[in-house]
Amino acid sequence: MAKDTRDTETGLGSPLRRKLLMGLAGVPALAMMPRGAFAAPPTSAVNTTGLAVTDTEVTVGILHSATGTMAISETGSIQAEKLAIEQINAAGGVLGRKIKIIQEDGASDWPTFAEKAKKLLVNDKCASVMGCWTSASRKAALPVFEQYNGLLYYPTFYEGLEQSKNVIYTGQEATQQILESLNWVAKEKGAKSFFMIGSDYIWPRTSNKIARKHIENVLKTKVVGEEYFPLGHTQFNSVINKLKLTKPDVIFTDVVGGSNVAFYKQLKAAGIDLSKQTLLTISVTEDEIDGIGGENIAGAYSCMKYFQSLKNPNNEKFVPAFKKMWGEKTVIGDVTQAAYLGPFLWKMAVEKAGSFDVDKVVAASPGLEFKEAPEGYVKIHPNHHLWSKTRVARAKTDGQFEVVYESPELIEPNPFPKGYQ
Repeated sequence: MAKDTRDTETGLGSPLRRKLLMGLAGVPALAMMPRGAFAAPPTSAVNTTGLAVTDTEVTVGILHSATGTMAISETGSIQAEKLAIEQINAAGGVLGRKIKIIQEDGASDWPTFAEKAKKLLVNDKCASVMGCWTSASRKAALPVFEQYNGLLYYPTFYEGLEQSKNVIYTGQEATQQILESLNWVAKEKGAKSFFMIGSDYIWPRTSNKIARKHIENVLKTKVVGEEYFPLGHTQFNSVINKLKLTKPDVIFTDVVGGSNVAFYKQLKAAGIDLSKQTLLTISVTEDEIDGIGGENIAGAYSCMKYFQSLKNPNNEKFVPAFKKMWGEKTVIGDVTQAAYLGPFLWKMAVEKAGSFDVDKVVAASPGLEFKEAPEGYVKIHPNHHLWSKTRVARAKTDGQFEVVYESPELIEPNPFPKGYQ
């Protein structure tokens, strides 16, 4: 497992940290929930398990990488969760109580995530935690949440093959992202050969295992190469040479974090034109392009459930509110939006349950619908994942995406697909 790999090689550390230190710049324009919708019931009635709940406040945790190679991706999640909480507080809070935040830095180091998760649950007694990004960080923290009966809202698209009472997964799992994107590229591009490139940890390896099974067994096509690199890796010339030799129809990538900056710049420098060579990523959002540079990735395809460019009334309120709080130059990617959902879904479950107690909140969660989601609409499945649409979009030089495909219906989450385990 990678140790706290710093992102000094990308030159992204200081600007990211400055973003995070901007603070809460006033009350955003968007307030999703009606003010005063709930009176404040007595604390003894809504907190029977010793959580950090008073007559006026409830404490939640935020646990992401504000430093290290994953900060390029996780900064947006921190910002989105703070925006959602600020909006909830502006609309009256949760059960009449304002949300207090305790933020911890996982520092792109998996054991640190477990350590900080324990602090937030045992010492700070947080009623819920919004956090993690990589599957490695989630897997490290999960036993802590299960041992101490904490509640984690996890925002990242991931490989599936997991379901926990103590986690609400607000990103997509493999059947909603990987299988949908492969079906699309096979049909639209007539793809017959794939070269897979990923970061070396559980999510890319498991995702590519699922992808390979689908490519070979369902699409009846072939994988001509599969390579992995450590988190924070910056030298991709060897695999780029292999791409030139094998000439795959599709480069399928799940490289994460700051490594993407070097990868796409080196692809371009090597003369690989992404307007001609099909590249499909399941790991690059607007957040990463902010560091990569739109000119270095233009033409690549990304499969996500959300893009900042989506045209719907919810997103047209969300984007200006986000930029008002965090600056006009900030961008919003898929995981950022999924992170924004967490505090609202938690608020809805608490108020449905009439309690902050984790078991009651968990029991109240299945079936909850969030019709104001920037992506359009989501619903919590009994398996703790979200029904959502899948979209494929093409990267543009301005750092935004043009959506070229959208699933006609919400896709039911299936974290344990038969034949892919």
